[in-house]
Amino acid sequence: MSSGPAGHVARSTVRPHPETITYTPLRTFLHTADGVRIDSVYDPGAVVYDGSAPPSGHVAFVIAHGFTGDVDRPHVRRVVTSFRRHGAVVTFSFRGHGASGGRSTVGDREVLDLRAAVAWASELGHARVVTVGFSMGGSVVLRHAALYGREHEGRTDAVVCVSAPARWYYRGTAPMRRLHWLVTRPAGRLVGRYGFRTRIHHREWDPVPLSPVEAVPRIAPTPLLIVHGELDGYFPVDHPRMLAEAAGDHGELWLEPGMGHAEHAADDALLRRIGDWAVGSAG
Repeated sequence: MSSGPAGHVARSTVRPHPETITYTPLRTFLHTADGVRIDSVYDPGAVVYDGSAPPSGHVAFVIAHGFTGDVDRPHVRRVVTSFRRHGAVVTFSFRGHGASGGRSTVGDREVLDLRAAVAWASELGHARVVTVGFSMGGSVVLRHAALYGREHEGRTDAVVCVSAPARWYYRGTAPMRRLHWLVTRPAGRLVGRYGFRTRIHHREWDPVPLSPVEAVPRIAPTPLLIVHGELDGYFPVDHPRMLAEAAGDHGELWLEPGMGHAEHAADDALLRRIGDWAVGSAG
């Protein structure tokens, strides 16, 4: 398998499994602009086709998981299974997570990981790409759309952020105070490495990246959906409301009664609604 000029994996034909007559997922490592290897999986979804003749109308969902997730986690695979009803799905493990290289910067350099995954979806022939991010991944899809969403290979046609923060350094809830201990203390980073299979960088952000609420106005006119649980234990509802206010007319806010935080709290009915919105909004 060869790599393209930007370090991404070149387009490959997805071939049917001889016994099931379905198309098996393609798994490989992508290379980011700063040289990190990212474990990535492409699932062609319920609509089968030969990768040598790309279907321009077939939407590709690129899923950005939350902190301590990876492509093999059951809650991430459940999200993939749901979105397969609507189109192809690209999942990947952020740097420092799972089998990917590097160390997590908790939402900063991860924007380059998403950029590589979106470019891969484009190289596989998908003319319409939707990014869907959860928690940390939600902040990453917002910054990616603001910084790279108009690139030829990195273009996003719709953006969905679920359970995302609006601002950095938030410590207003007990789960976020625990997360800050995990990230900032040597003992916490050891827990992250051996308890959560997440290798966390010891350096602080320098410079501090564009915050989610600052990124949102730069996404327009790309359609944006902000989804947040009213019972989110990490980020209270002032976070999604700040994002929605910053988005203005190009953003849509769903406050979900009874919902908690991120992938674990997003049930199949909500994921189906998100998929329907994305297919209808992505041109």
